[in-house]
Amino acid sequence: MARIGIVGTGYIAKGVLMALSRTDDLEVVRVLTHSDPSRRNDYPRPALLTNSVEDLVAESDLVVVASGDPVGATAPVEAALAASLPVVTMDAELQVTVGSHFARRGWFSEAEGDQPGCLAALREEALAMGFSPLVYGNLKGFLNHHPTLKEMRYWSRVQGISLDKTVAFTDGTKVQIEQALVANGLGAGIAQDGLLGITAEDVPSGGVALARTAEDLGEPLSDYLLGVPGAPAGVFVTARHEEEERPYLQYYKMGDGPYYTLLRNYHLCHLEVAKTVRRALGGGPVLLNNGTSPAVQVVGVAKKLLKQGKVLRHPIGSFEVRGVAVRSRDHPDLVPIGLLDGARLTRHVEEGQTITQNDVDLPESRALELWGGLR
Repeated sequence: MARIGIVGTGYIAKGVLMALSRTDDLEVVRVLTHSDPSRRNDYPRPALLTNSVEDLVAESDLVVVASGDPVGATAPVEAALAASLPVVTMDAELQVTVGSHFARRGWFSEAEGDQPGCLAALREEALAMGFSPLVYGNLKGFLNHHPTLKEMRYWSRVQGISLDKTVAFTDGTKVQIEQALVANGLGAGIAQDGLLGITAEDVPSGGVALARTAEDLGEPLSDYLLGVPGAPAGVFVTARHEEEERPYLQYYKMGDGPYYTLLRNYHLCHLEVAKTVRRALGGGPVLLNNGTSPAVQVVGVAKKLLKQGKVLRHPIGSFEVRGVAVRSRDHPDLVPIGLLDGARLTRHVEEGQTITQNDVDLPESRALELWGGLR
């Protein structure tokens, strides 16, 4: 029985606990929290809670991270890898902020289940069948860069997830982070700052449009389709295949080519994490991480005028800042949105303006140190 430690106690982390507890080969033994364990009557297994990173690492054979807090998750990940433990994340925020440091330190992978991990798994299947991927695509039903507090409180309550997560899904920050991770981890690029996010009549036609853009750019593309009628909550890969396979693919109802779209019509988040956990414990290859030489980062863009002296709180999913994926080479003064929590503005930032290093005093943290070492 493999002993599993979990970092985080939120919606997804709680789901991971419940899913792994139903397996015959995996046992959750510790759950790291920043809250007071004695006050967590809401948690299904309060006896597992600990505030000690050392305790988490000492008692675990593998650590799963699902916190959504890149600064807070840095210490337990660093400690786990230093102890030669594999680390599985469902935490794209951590990956795009400091994941490239950890990719050099041990077995460190995003999990199948969330869109980036599902895209990585779909890519493996596509390559095994001889396809040449051109598009790694996410599917997003709607987007609102400026949701109201009233709207977000309502949907947070209805969906049972935190307010900041609800905002990050709605204003596009989450999809920008996810596709930045996909770009860095799968060797793809982005077409423009903020991605394309095109609309289409259906997923295959949208995939074709993005594939043509990828060929114009000369590299695979990480992007998403927006508001496709009837599109599932899944991911897709659009690819080419050898011309001699065209008759077979026509017969298999894949279309006339030369582009073919493989659609995975679900992603089941916490229910799929065990697949990557078993991959790690079995000595399999890393599924996906941010890579050791990332080309894409996610920066913060002001949603409104932000005045000098203001301190930013929870920027991933805030009403003041949203995340935008950019090419790092085009933004030498960038600062990842994941490091902006607690940052104090040193001057006014206008609505729509990207927040740069010159605009803020960043709070000291281990995550900041590690990110600085990557530059």
